[in-house]
Amino acid sequence: MGFNNKDLKQIKQKGISPEKVEQQIAIFERGNVVVNIREAATLRNGILAISEEEKEDLVGIYENKKEELDILKFVPASGAATRMFKAFYQFLEEYDPEKENLEDYVERKNDPKLELFFSRMKDLPFYDNALEILRKKHSDYDQLSEDKQQYYFVKTMLEEDGLDLGDQPKGLVPFHKYEGHLASAFEEHLREAVDYASSGNKVRIHFTVSEEHRAKFEAEAKEVIPTLEKETGKDFHISYSYQDPETDTIAVTKENEPFRDENGDLFFRPGGHGALIENLNAQVADVIFIKNIDNVVIPKNRQVLKENKEMLAGKLLELQDKIFSCLQQLEKELSQNDLEEMIDFVQKELNSGLSINFDELSTEEKVFTLKRKLNRPLRVCGMVKNEGEPGGGPFWVTHKNGEISLQIVEGSQIDHENYQQSKIAQEATHFNPVDIVCSFKDYKGKKFDLHEFVDEETSFIANKTKDGKELKALELPGLWNGAMSNWISIFVEVPVETFNPVKTVADLLKPTHLVK
Repeated sequence: MGFNNKDLKQIKQKGISPEKVEQQIAIFERGNVVVNIREAATLRNGILAISEEEKEDLVGIYENKKEELDILKFVPASGAATRMFKAFYQFLEEYDPEKENLEDYVERKNDPKLELFFSRMKDLPFYDNALEILRKKHSDYDQLSEDKQQYYFVKTMLEEDGLDLGDQPKGLVPFHKYEGHLASAFEEHLREAVDYASSGNKVRIHFTVSEEHRAKFEAEAKEVIPTLEKETGKDFHISYSYQDPETDTIAVTKENEPFRDENGDLFFRPGGHGALIENLNAQVADVIFIKNIDNVVIPKNRQVLKENKEMLAGKLLELQDKIFSCLQQLEKELSQNDLEEMIDFVQKELNSGLSINFDELSTEEKVFTLKRKLNRPLRVCGMVKNEGEPGGGPFWVTHKNGEISLQIVEGSQIDHENYQQSKIAQEATHFNPVDIVCSFKDYKGKKFDLHEFVDEETSFIANKTKDGKELKALELPGLWNGAMSNWISIFVEVPVETFNPVKTVADLLKPTHLVK
């Protein structure tokens, strides 16, 4: 691939090598690599069902150790709120209250969430704020027809001289309404962290944000943290990072030629949430909780959330102790019985398959293989029953070398044109709500380099547009998919009450987001 001098200068400015760009173009030429799913992970077949008694024990393990641990909560929060309001930007473009009844429009769109929004919008946390602006802008607002009132409400919700919510970071949109107080998702994450991610008086939270929005997050932190510290007696330590421009990927045309903008410059796009493996890799902690910015609960579900988060962390610590003990044993002379027990532990408790010819290996080779299997980052992932929410699912996957492992697999990674693969995908009973507790220190206390555990083949090619022109975009291996493909993965069922995402503004009207 030939780049001109202007291209090379642009590539250098981004901190990427020409060779890296050529590798990305080669991925476009190769196309998506589908995952070979063997079977869906289900309860007691890849997903652990924890009894109440076991839960108490695991919570006890975590609570007994947490004060001596460095704990961090890691929250991907760089997304803008635009997608939350997508249907309403479209509404403003399409709907004219002078020409059509709102009821007819909603019926024509056949969107249940649109119907929910207009029937219940008075329950939105920011409704009163919008109404105050509306009455100042339209002195006759209360005399307008209901259709016009609702039309103007949407305009005020989204437009710059109103609440301008669609242009805010998702983490700063008001999610919950308390007595005289609106709480953003950002604030709710701070409150939750006190419950399960604090050690002593210290609460550490790291947010990955867009650089353009950092000042807004810092302003919100300045606003809410003094009150939270007074209420909880905790000291909050907030840090931020951005998606590194070096993780941006080149876009190409349908013919796999570099896509150029109107100025003839190469066009690079952010590499998707998989780029955040860089941000995660930079963190230092003993235990890290990972949870998306739009997934927060209201007070009545916080105790359930706390118990289950601590249960997952207890499971992590329990397994980590066993793993470290095995690795220390492997440095000594082993009896055949010890070796067999270790093999059993790796296969049954760590869900880690061994190659077909493992039994034929010498003892020395078996020890080497076991060390490789055990000495990896560890994650324990909560899985909820599939109730139709979008997200990756847990599957047993067969790799090229014949080994089998547990993976979180996105729908886009599955070959749905293959009847057998499509059938297995439909048998999934659970999905991943991005509820992860992890640790990436080895048994000697040294931090793993997370780049070494990424499956680069799981990059994903998507069709996009730029200035009305079609292009192909490359997304890096997803943070909890390919980027963690070679971690030790443990899946545990957690109650659906712990998962409360907001994908559209209408989700704020679900009972699980109404504080009343």
